[in-house]
Amino acid sequence: MRLASTLRQSRETLSTQDKERHKSYGYQRAQTPEGVLSSLIPPMQFPHTEKKKQKASAVSQEHDMDSLHVTKRQLKLLKTSPLVLQNKNSGFPNSSVFAASSSLSLSPLDSSSSSSGSPLQGSWKFFRILEARKQLMKEICAKYKGSISKIITRSHVKHLYVEDKHKLLYCQVPKTGCSNWKRTLMVLAGKASNVQNIQHDTVHYGGHLKKLESFSQKEIMHRLETYKKFVFVREPFERIVSAYRDKLENPNDYYHNLFGKPIISKYRLNPSEEALRTGSGVTFKEFIQYLLDVHRPVGMDIHWDQVNQLCHPCLIHYDFIGKFENMGEESNFLLRLIGAPLSLTLPTFKDRNPGDERTSLEITKKYFSQLSMLERQRLYDFYYMDYLMFNYSKPFKDLY
Repeated sequence: MRLASTLRQSRETLSTQDKERHKSYGYQRAQTPEGVLSSLIPPMQFPHTEKKKQKASAVSQEHDMDSLHVTKRQLKLLKTSPLVLQNKNSGFPNSSVFAASSSLSLSPLDSSSSSSGSPLQGSWKFFRILEARKQLMKEICAKYKGSISKIITRSHVKHLYVEDKHKLLYCQVPKTGCSNWKRTLMVLAGKASNVQNIQHDTVHYGGHLKKLESFSQKEIMHRLETYKKFVFVREPFERIVSAYRDKLENPNDYYHNLFGKPIISKYRLNPSEEALRTGSGVTFKEFIQYLLDVHRPVGMDIHWDQVNQLCHPCLIHYDFIGKFENMGEESNFLLRLIGAPLSLTLPTFKDRNPGDERTSLEITKKYFSQLSMLERQRLYDFYYMDYLMFNYSKPFKDLY
């Protein structure tokens, strides 16, 4: 069993789509996924079994809920890896073989060189945070994933979308604004003139954006080596509550048939014929029982799979790791960096279940109050690597 430890809390601004088809989102079967980096952390397997591993957690002072600043942990990383800004066409220093030619070009802007109201005003703050996130990822990967194969297969890039005009690769993580990011990529690629007029089905089933896996191996590697790669992440518990509400709690014939029926059949005592027939009404507790079951009656799905299993950040070195909790500022910062038109910003509308309140910290706590302490602990262990890699703190004080 793991040793308990009094970790100091840290969080980076925690606040705040119909038929889904295999063709676009798909789901993973319960057996081991294809390729390397495929092993999930099964329930009840506690990955941090030593005090030494506990100390590797990204711990720092708790962040202010409405601001974003560099934590003590990040400052420590920055001191041990000094920032060296390079010229416009050069990349970040010390980049790996996969990112050396594709690193974001950040010009050294400060208050003296930035005019008031500049879209990159305050870029030093964001640059430092982005570098700290990348450095932290590098440390965690070296510590926990150092022995993995470095061979990239098609299975590793199946969630990456390509925008050739601006040389971008975007790893899709559902429930982190991916629909709006696809809309934005379509405009950047010249496939649409306005993000506001692109419908949900057009985004996901229109075939306007190419997936990296559709290219030859040579073309895949060329893009990985020369394009800018970015991903946005979200607090794991908040993300799965959002996914549950969208796919299982709200009307959704596809997910109710594919996931609801087998979940109700296995985990509900004396289910009604109506529930077995429609798959509607899956409770949050039943959903969590399914997630924690090593013998799931139906496989995993992209909407609640671990980000480290979707985007493989220890194998694919992302130039920009953004946070959903600060989507407005960080998406605008990224768009300005790649040279997008000043008029283009990431849309903020919610095109699925628009009448529902967005999943927030308060709503997440409400759903998790339905779970036992053991269930919350096991779920935290299941998403442990995401918490660690992306510097999210323990969501409940009784977790260890």
